[in-house]
Amino acid sequence: MISQEEFKKKIHIVVNKLQAGLFDEVIADAKKLLKMSNDQVIINILSLAYQGKGDFDNSIELLKKFLQANPKNIFFLNNIGLSYFRKHELDKAEYYYKRAIDVNPNYLNILNNYGNLKKELNFFEEALEYFKKAFLLESENFEINYNLGSTYQALGEELEAIKYFEKALKINPNFTKIDRHISSMINYDKNNKHFITLKKKILNKKLKIYEKLELNFALGKAYEDMKDYKNAFINIEKGNTLMKNFTEYNINADEKLFKDIKKFFINNSVKPAKKNKIKTIFILGMPRSGTSLVEQIISSHEKVFGGGELDYLNQIVTKKILNNSDKLDKIFAESQDEYISKISFRRDNLINFTDKSPLNFRWIGFILNILPNSKIIHCQRDMLEVCWSNYKNQFDQGLYYSNDLYDLTRFYHMYDDLMKFWGNKFPNKIYNLDYEALVNNPEKTIREMIKFCQLDWDDNCLKHHENKRGIKTVSFNQARKPIYKTKIKNSSLYADYLGEFKKSLLINNKN
Repeated sequence: MISQEEFKKKIHIVVNKLQAGLFDEVIADAKKLLKMSNDQVIINILSLAYQGKGDFDNSIELLKKFLQANPKNIFFLNNIGLSYFRKHELDKAEYYYKRAIDVNPNYLNILNNYGNLKKELNFFEEALEYFKKAFLLESENFEINYNLGSTYQALGEELEAIKYFEKALKINPNFTKIDRHISSMINYDKNNKHFITLKKKILNKKLKIYEKLELNFALGKAYEDMKDYKNAFINIEKGNTLMKNFTEYNINADEKLFKDIKKFFINNSVKPAKKNKIKTIFILGMPRSGTSLVEQIISSHEKVFGGGELDYLNQIVTKKILNNSDKLDKIFAESQDEYISKISFRRDNLINFTDKSPLNFRWIGFILNILPNSKIIHCQRDMLEVCWSNYKNQFDQGLYYSNDLYDLTRFYHMYDDLMKFWGNKFPNKIYNLDYEALVNNPEKTIREMIKFCQLDWDDNCLKHHENKRGIKTVSFNQARKPIYKTKIKNSSLYADYLGEFKKSLLINNKN
């Protein structure tokens, strides 16, 4: 039997290992300590280590076991909810968050986590309520200020967003992702205070790679605003190079995935599931091809709920279907139930729903078989323009192919090849929307698109800029503005630096 003092020392060591990310060691050590005592601190440490490894099931199982003896333990309730949230089982996450709030409505972590859940559901006003309550409890909390900033940014309230982002930066100056977020809301000149701060901050040699690259992208945006395209390109290129080195992305894995997708539909006789009760309008294509704008237009319709960028379909296909050729009819029916259940949680009595995840273009064949009454809108944009826009922007979603011009060229042509495959496989099932046509003749294009979706005409679709729904993607700014026939060709500003890239795109496009 060890002393209480020695026991506390062992817990301290395990906590340090948890903070260092040594999750396997933490799990082994915590299990030994649990044999000595069912101390709730050790239980929470063990659950967090499981979460750190992405093993949310074991985290949940552990906490539920000890929750039986103490059903009002707010720490257990919070961590179970957090594990379900990270599993994207939002209904179960909400159940445990609500239980925790009933125990203590002023518990900071619960308010923050429940706010994040509401934000994930695109209920931004409700998210703000929870974040504001948390702010009243602890106004100097970094995470609360960051969440308030990102929520106001999604709602288009830029002055409020910058205010909370700046406060978060005072608490943690090295969280440079915030600098990039701020840069997207500022029109810079050489005397801008944030621009001056960016130039000083990037000289800090103690910055980690992922901290420095965010500043490079922010500076790229700033220099572009000042029409200094040379320095803009230099910073964009540096940011991408750092990101490529940080992620060590290898495009061969994506190349194999695209081949496996085509092979699945060549080798399997696929029978669609029965028609589902909700019409889902999938808006997809290369990122930065106009998908956010298109969703903003369609979700302005009074009978459409905008779901935003969801990962549900990606999870279903990769985990349940892609490497499975047995009992596909049953799997498709189960997959339909799972998808419908997840989107139905967002609103009762859904009729028409948009799912705007650009990379869902990979799953078009699966969409049309799992959800046979869905509508597919494929957003297309000038090849060089869309690729350049991928390269110049840093994505929170981890689109790592975009951090290297060679990878980007290959990925674009893999996308183009797969879209041709889907077009041949499912003629007349995909509406190919041309971004330039949308900009040059918006009313005609929008009317055609709404008709394809089998929706009655709604004049609100021509007033998408008045739509107050939140937008979480890098296109949040453009999607809120009226459509103007200007600045389609941003890549032309960087013509001096994109010669080889343009040549590579064109050569590969002919092959």
